[in-house]
This record gives sequence, structure tokens and C-alpha cells, in this order.
Amino acid sequence: MTVPNTKAGVAATGTGVRSRPRGVLPALCVTQITSWGVLYYAFPVLNPAITRDTGWPASATTAAFSAALIVSAAVGIFVGRVLDRQGPRTVMTAGSVLGPLSLLVVAAAPNLAVFTTGWLVAGAAMAATFYPPAFAALTRWWAPDHIRALTVVTLAGGLASTVFAPLTAVLADHYSWRTTYAVLAGILAALTIPTHALALRAPWPPAPHGGCHQSAAGPDPAVRSRAFWMLAATFAFSGLAMYAAVITLVPLFLERGYTTAQAAWALGLGGAGQTLGRTLYAAVARHTGTITRTAALVALGGLTTTAFALIPGPYALLVALSVLAGIVRGNLTLLQATAVTDRWGTTHYGRLSGLLAAPAHTAAALAPFAGTLIAGPLGGYPALFAVLAALSAAAAITAIGTRPARTSTRAST
Repeated sequence: MTVPNTKAGVAATGTGVRSRPRGVLPALCVTQITSWGVLYYAFPVLNPAITRDTGWPASATTAAFSAALIVSAAVGIFVGRVLDRQGPRTVMTAGSVLGPLSLLVVAAAPNLAVFTTGWLVAGAAMAATFYPPAFAALTRWWAPDHIRALTVVTLAGGLASTVFAPLTAVLADHYSWRTTYAVLAGILAALTIPTHALALRAPWPPAPHGGCHQSAAGPDPAVRSRAFWMLAATFAFSGLAMYAAVITLVPLFLERGYTTAQAAWALGLGGAGQTLGRTLYAAVARHTGTITRTAALVALGGLTTTAFALIPGPYALLVALSVLAGIVRGNLTLLQATAVTDRWGTTHYGRLSGLLAAPAHTAAALAPFAGTLIAGPLGGYPALFAVLAALSAAAAITAIGTRPARTSTRAST
């Protein structure tokens, strides 16, 4: 009777060989690069060709893409529940099949309605293949050393735009946008379907129980807690501010008299800062507490946004601010990936992270419209950045209230 319990304990704590299947980490690196590159980063490259070829308004095609992100947020809640029970193999393999099929619908769409339908299906594929299910897999298999594994995967994911934006552009130079999407769908299928099906076959470790952060009563006490909803509000406010700032950074530079090339370089170097930030998160986590870390990183993001609102130049200083903002964004990605584990453990990570991510992903989907919509009435992009900074400040305040009550997180006996 004691041997099975010991094995379960080893798997649960992540110290056994079986809990860390060797092929999972490199496999998820490959599939994250490919999934993000094809399903997400190819669209902004191809959208000008789509609107030019079809005559559909750019606002309508962008709305279809944003709708996919909203569907991803909603479907992610269901995906999280399945992950907790069954592990990532079925979910991520199914998403790998659904993704290419959705892009083939997009590529063949005769009208805007079918085009939008294809993107709605793609949203479900995103929910099953993007960071959240990968994070759930690594958190269960790698705990308690999951931060290292999460960092590696997010570093790889950061290369998605580097690899697939240029590749998409090259394809688009030689083929129509429809053929380009068909080719990308084939790449997505070839690299992700067999990888997820074969590399994620390892036994799914049993959910750990016990300890001050685990809830044997299920995830409902955590979901109903004040800390959970404060954390959801924190990530929603912060996500809206962060993504709107990224989307409107180029218009901000243009409004201040810089060239498109200068604005693009600043944005690109901010992406490099994001990669750097992800390499620093483990050290940040070792030297800070959960609540302090959450509030400080969100507040720091707000400070960089404030600086953009107030400082018109010189250009070198604005580039430095963009890099610093990228470093903060890189840390915030891993902060969100570890938020559930830091507060409620790994037992119900899939469901809790799915619920927690839904408001943040919805905010990210609405950010392009929100930023562009309110910049005009506010009088320009510096004023918009001031509003976004205030939103980040609100997020930092709500972050202070994200400490779980000990009585609600202690395992029942």
C-alpha cells in the first residue's frame, strides 16, 4: 500500500524521472514557436494583402481575428478542466488538428462571414495549443522546478515572430495570401500534430494534495475567493494597458515626428527586451514575495507607460524605455504563468489558470480597438498613454489584494 503512494508523491512533487519526460520540453518549444507563428503572427503580415485582394474593410478582418482571441479565452476555461483530469496530449493534439483546418477555411473563404467563421474555429485551436495548456503540462510535470521549464518555453515562443513573420512575408511575395495560408497550415499540421501526439504520451502525474496551498475540496473555494477575482482584475487591467501600449507605440512615435523605420526599430528592440526579461524572472522570483512581485511588476509597467506619455525624446531615450517596457512584459508573462501555483498550488492549475486567463485574454483582444478608438477623443497618443498608465496603477492596487486567505487554501482533512 505504501509503494503506490510513494510513487504518486514522487510524481506529484516533480522529483521523479517519470514526472519529467525528456522529450516534452523541446517538443513544446517547437510547437509553441509554430503555433504562435502561424495562428497569430502571420495575420498582421497578411492582413494588408487580404483587404487589398478582397475589398473587405481592415476593421472587419481585424475584428474577425480579435473574435478568435475572445473565443480562445472562453474555450480556455473548458480546456483547463480537461487538462487537470487527462493531461495535455488529447487537448493539444486535437488543437493541432483544428488549427490547420481552420486556416484552410480562412484561405478558401468566399466571403467575410466564412472568413470570420474560420477565425472563430482558430480561436478554439489557440486555446488548445498556445501557452496555457503548455504551462499546465510543465507545471504538473516539472514542479517544483517549473519556473525553469516555463522560462525555456516562453523564450522559444518569443522566437515565433522572428521565424514566421519573415517566412510569411517571403511566401506572400511569391504567392497569394490564400496560398500562403494553405502552406502555413501544412507546416502547422506537419510540426504540431505528430509532435503533440508522440511527445506528450508520458503518464499524467496525479494531482498533489496536502500542504498549505492545496485545496482538497476542489477549485471552487479558490474561484469564489476575493484573492482570485482581485487577481483576475489585476491581469485584465494590466493586460489591456500593456497590449494597447504595444499596439499604439508606433503611432505615438509617428505623432511625435519620428519615421516609421525609427518606430519599428523601437518596437522591435522592445521585443528583444521581452526576451531578456524572461531570463531574469527566476532571479526575481527567488528574491521577492508573491504579492510584492505582482504589484511591483505591474506598477513598473505603468511607470514605463507614464514615461512614454511624458517624454517626447530624444530618440535614444525612447528606445531605452521601449527595451525596459519589454523587460517588464517578459516578466509579466511568467508572472501570469506562475500566479496560480504561487497561491493555490498545482492541483487545479488547468481550471484555475483558464478562468484567470479569460479576462486578460479578452482585454488583450480588445486592446487594439480600445487604444485606437479613444486616442482621437483624448487628443492624441500621449494622452492615451497617460490613461493606460492610470489603468496600470489601478492594476497595481488590486494586486495588493491577491493574497489568498489561509483558511480558504488549507487542505481539508
